[in-house]
This record gives sequence, C-alpha cells and structure tokens, in this order.
Amino acid sequence: MTREQAFELVNKEIKTKNLIKHCLAVESSMRRLARHFEEDEELWGLAGLLHDLDYEKTKDDFPKHGITTAEMLESKVDEKIIYAIKAHPGHVEPKSRLDIALYAVDPLTGLVVAAALMHPDKKLLSIDTDFVMRRFKEKKFAAGANREQINACEKIGLSLKDFISLVLSSIQEIHESLGL
Repeated sequence: MTREQAFELVNKEIKTKNLIKHCLAVESSMRRLARHFEEDEELWGLAGLLHDLDYEKTKDDFPKHGITTAEMLESKVDEKIIYAIKAHPGHVEPKSRLDIALYAVDPLTGLVVAAALMHPDKKLLSIDTDFVMRRFKEKKFAAGANREQINACEKIGLSLKDFISLVLSSIQEIHESLGL
C-alpha cells in the first residue's frame, strides 16, 4: 500500500478531523524516528498513519481497537505494520523497535498537542522540549496521555527528553496541516 492509498483509506474510514490530524502527527513522528534509527521510513510512516483506522468503529469496544484495523489491512500491508498496530493499544506485546515506537508515540503526540493548546498563542512553534517536559511531569495535565507508555521510549534507547524533542520537531514540521 502506498502512502497515498493509506491516506485515502484514512479519509474514508475516519470522519473526525482531529483524529485525522492525530494520525498525521503520529505518521510524522514515526517517520522522524525511522530516520533517527535508520529504519524504513515508509514502513514506519504507514504504521503511524494507519494505527487508528478503526478508532471510530471501536471506541466503545476497546478490546477490538487495533484488531479491527489489522483485519482491514490483512494482506494489504507488511505484517510488521499489522503487528505494531495490534501492539499500540496493548493487545500484543510490543517487541520490535517499530512496535515500541508506535506504542510510545501515540500518547506523546496527544500530550504535545495539548501542551501547544495551553500555550497563550496555541501554536506548536511556540513550545519547546522543556515546555513539554514540564507538562509531562504534571500528572493531571492531559491525563489521558499514558506516561508509562510514553516512557517506553527508553526501551528503544531514547531518553524521555530526546524522544520528546524528536516527536515535537516532527510535529512542528507539519504544524500547518494540523492547524497549530
């Protein structure tokens, strides 16, 4: 599946604009991490773009989240993508660097966007890594952003600060697409 085909599928399956923006933020972050680790940027990017494909269908039945996407993508994408998508909500153990990266990136993108939205001008370009680090330490801030999951970045050899820096810079690069 090409990136263009994947984006068409995202737009077909997802109607919520903010969820599409989340998928774009995760895609951008996964591509940046792939470059950092000298991994397959297309593979990692597709995993990020497609990871929440079933969210609107499964949001009230969480045990199916990720599983439904895996079924939708069977034989259309690399098995590594399917496994990472099943691992991101915790249905299977994240094993590979790809799996762990997606598992950790997913909640971090939400925390980064929430941090930007709390800034007076509500712009991604107005925040930096230290700003996000301070928000990370505030347990009540963006409480849905699972800090334990984000800290999984250490399993792939990145400190929390370096991980936040990579993800933040990747999202800042697409700030116009995100409207932030």
